[in-house]
Amino acid sequence: MNLRIGQKVQQEFGTQVMEIIGFEPDLIENVITKWEDDLGNTLTGKFMESQLHPAD
Repeated sequence: MNLRIGQKVQQEFGTQVMEIIGFEPDLIENVITKWEDDLGNTLTGKFMESQLHPAD
């Protein structure tokens, strides 16, 4: 899968839509994402590419 910065993604069994904001090629969890929680806080996380798929 070719992920790119700005792409909207979700975890395989998750409902949270996240935006890809960067990559860290030297790490296993190399995809950096951000999303907004129910309170309006911006959160970031790191995931393995295999854990993510394009959001509908």
